[in-house]
Amino acid sequence: MTVYIPEVFTEDEAAVLRPYFSNLDGPVFALVNLPEVVKGALFARYSRSPKSLRRLFLDEFVQDLDVSGDRSVDASVGLDKAERLYDKVFLEYGDDSVAQLGAVHLACEQASNLLTKILEWGRLMSYLEQSTRYINYDARLGGRYRYFRDPEILSGPFGTRYVGDLDRLYDSYSSLVGLVTEHIRATTPRSIKDSDFVFHQATRAKGLDAVRGVLPAAALSNVGIFGSGQGYEALLLRMRAHPLPEARHYADLMLTELRKVIPSFLKRVDLADRGGRWSDYLAERQDSTMTAVDDLFGAIEPDSSEEVVLVDFDPDGENKVLAALCYPHSHLPEGQLLTQVSKLSDTQKAELFESYVGVRENRRHKPGRAFERTGYRFDVLGDYGAFRDLQRHRMLTIEWQRLSPDHGFVLPDLVEAAGCAPMFTEAMDRSRELYEALRPDYPEQAPYAISMAYRLRYVMQFNAREAMHMLELRTAPQGHPSYRRVALEMYRQIGEVAGHKALAQAMTHITSEAPELERLDSERRAEERRSKG
Repeated sequence: MTVYIPEVFTEDEAAVLRPYFSNLDGPVFALVNLPEVVKGALFARYSRSPKSLRRLFLDEFVQDLDVSGDRSVDASVGLDKAERLYDKVFLEYGDDSVAQLGAVHLACEQASNLLTKILEWGRLMSYLEQSTRYINYDARLGGRYRYFRDPEILSGPFGTRYVGDLDRLYDSYSSLVGLVTEHIRATTPRSIKDSDFVFHQATRAKGLDAVRGVLPAAALSNVGIFGSGQGYEALLLRMRAHPLPEARHYADLMLTELRKVIPSFLKRVDLADRGGRWSDYLAERQDSTMTAVDDLFGAIEPDSSEEVVLVDFDPDGENKVLAALCYPHSHLPEGQLLTQVSKLSDTQKAELFESYVGVRENRRHKPGRAFERTGYRFDVLGDYGAFRDLQRHRMLTIEWQRLSPDHGFVLPDLVEAAGCAPMFTEAMDRSRELYEALRPDYPEQAPYAISMAYRLRYVMQFNAREAMHMLELRTAPQGHPSYRRVALEMYRQIGEVAGHKALAQAMTHITSEAPELERLDSERRAEERRSKG
């Protein structure tokens, strides 16, 4: 049984690829011997393309590169010289921080949506994941639908059912994409200024947005990762401790490829008395905590709750931000500044805020670290699709519970308006029933069956500066309706529940009104750039 579909290239294509990729057929590979701007551009294009990275390189990038002098290089052999150099540094200085100075672009393909959340856990790495908005997921890979086929499940009594039920989910997804997109095109006014291509792309994106909830968490995705040796070490140690078999197996694939590029940084990962003990510690603590929590609270039914709840904030947060913005420009200790700030009139406080925030011409103009002095913690119960997008904000604290059908699912208004609610609901029932069949024997793998429309409970904690970045970005007009709704509710509660009106008012690039076609303006701008280029 083949878990991953190997790529096949002609001899000429392989000769072009060999200097730049650490292998030519596996799902995990490193990028080497390329300009940094090319690696970044490849990853940026990667997120919106159904192609593998190597195929994307051949089809869209290689014609712009001079590869004539690189034919003698074989990236799959490894870099012995670099290994000797870093070994020497480690031995002479013994400084782990050296591992922050070497970084790798790593392509991680054919990863399930459960695995991509594990890959994207670390704060100090960069990720680009394939989007469900630009890619029709019913396109097949190696003749079969794109979802992870867990070897344990497929070799057991539920193997045939697993493949059959997930194939039916993809059949439903494919039908719904067509029906909902037709409804959108039939009911959405079209400007005479928009070309057929722009209208087609914008309506297609809206249809894919509405229907993505049918896709299971087993759906395969591609993730581009850029990180330091230290970041990869931490990621691999966590993955090797993870209860999901796919994560542990994938960690081995990643370690093999990374050792071709930064071998010295990763020597400890699989040493029994070093990385082995570290991973054991993580696994033991997870098991112990899970058992303790289940013993205490496992039998209690959850209370009903709103989609977004502000569970913690500092009532004195705005005064603390004012004291913090004064601090680098003052000679007073922070405690004294806080006392003085609390005595100011509302007008004086508003003037201080104005001096610090000023006129923000766009959302990238953000005030400084004083806004990190206060924060918010939200409990969210939203669909898994929206969670996928919000989880990518790494500079905050996010924790999520096990994915299951227990909290119900979200039926998109567009699906209902298109008359497709019965087909959508039937897919949700199929997803839930497969999960329930798998859960007793395969508790870790059972969530593969869960469609992304099902709700997941997760907590997000962030300071006011990160709130400004995240909420302004995630309320942008082109954003997906499900996460826009969450972000707008967070913004409302910061101003009204926490009472931090000045901080909320500083978020001047919040967009509360959504256009009929979220991607229309973006597609118009893209066409304008193409016409000029």
